[in-house]
Amino acid sequence: MLVSLLKRIGLTMSLNDPQWGRGSQNNNQDGKKPNNGPPDLDQLWRDFNQRISQLLGGKGSGDGGGNGGFSPDLAGAKIGVAIIIVVVVFLWTVSGFFIVQEGQTAVITTFGKYSHSTTAGFNWRWPAPIQGHEIVNVSQVRTVEVGYRSNVKNKQPKEALMLTDDENIIDIQFAVQYKLKDAAQWLYNNRDQEEMIRQVAETAIREIVGRSKMDFVLYEGREKVALDVNSLMQQVLERYKAGVQITNVTMQGVQPPEQVQAAFDDAVKAGQDKERQKNEGQAYANDVIPKARGEASRLLQESEAYKAKIVANSEGNAGRFKQVLSEYQKAPSVTRDRMYLETMQQIFSNTTKLMLDTKNNNNMIYLPLDKLIAQSDSSTVAKPAVVTPASISTEQVPTVEMRFSKDGRARDVRDSRDREVR
Repeated sequence: MLVSLLKRIGLTMSLNDPQWGRGSQNNNQDGKKPNNGPPDLDQLWRDFNQRISQLLGGKGSGDGGGNGGFSPDLAGAKIGVAIIIVVVVFLWTVSGFFIVQEGQTAVITTFGKYSHSTTAGFNWRWPAPIQGHEIVNVSQVRTVEVGYRSNVKNKQPKEALMLTDDENIIDIQFAVQYKLKDAAQWLYNNRDQEEMIRQVAETAIREIVGRSKMDFVLYEGREKVALDVNSLMQQVLERYKAGVQITNVTMQGVQPPEQVQAAFDDAVKAGQDKERQKNEGQAYANDVIPKARGEASRLLQESEAYKAKIVANSEGNAGRFKQVLSEYQKAPSVTRDRMYLETMQQIFSNTTKLMLDTKNNNNMIYLPLDKLIAQSDSSTVAKPAVVTPASISTEQVPTVEMRFSKDGRARDVRDSRDREVR
């Protein structure tokens, strides 16, 4: 339809047209041949404007009189205007289509006011200026740095230095990672959203550190401080209706200020030496005390065993003595002889014995004491030695003089026996 309309108004855009670009017939009135070169664009544009004005009801201004004039009827003018309006409306309607990628959300506004949000896919809204849209990436993990920028060495002292509960200054750098959970709240409820989150993070960390000791923040409490900052930031952002979900708080650096770093390192080393010496002392105590307790327990058990042994022996001897006493009361002489024999047997079994021949009535005999001593040292069990006067050499050995009575017994033994009989 558009092509027929253009043909109707006399605008031909074909390069095969021999008259294309040669202008009107008035250009050839000077008798010159037409120019076969490139078309005259200025003249073409003037011809187009002239014919459009004729189509809309104006009078033609052709130089050739009635030959080049064109006067369309009113119906044709209405059709042309309707076609142009339809094309414009179609293009305006098509401009309302848009595509939202996965992980993104489109926020629709009607005359600048929030209307609704759309999900991923092919969507349509009323074209401008009625409605507009803004696409927000809600799946992206965003990061805000507090106390530094891009690198831990690039510190921001105004953000990093803060006061602890024990009135010490500490230098903290940390990063906050977050995602968007409501694109409309993120866009329209707060201004300069990233700076707002940075200020909320700084406020939260200052509150948490201000309630904690310096050693707790530096060493064992790092993870707890990060968790507390995460929770407190989420509470504040919920009150602000920021549409943000805090995913992680990462401590990048926690240390004393650079001005006192050397002194603090010395104090830390001293504390470590103290702990090391305490551990060494505890290890020594753990080694010595069990041994002492074991030794004491062993001695106690040995003493208890010795006590039990002595008591048992005493009780056994007492019982034995009572039995002997009862037997002695029944037969004193027989019991006395038996006791004497048992005692001598016990004595002789533990001593070295010499067998002497007393038939020759020798009052002076020589005993080999040095050989007996050597023999007792070399053997734990003494063997009886038979010594006769003929076998004793004339070597210089200690002598023992023993005098015997006529009955062949030694005087001491005989006296003891006499006393026992009396």
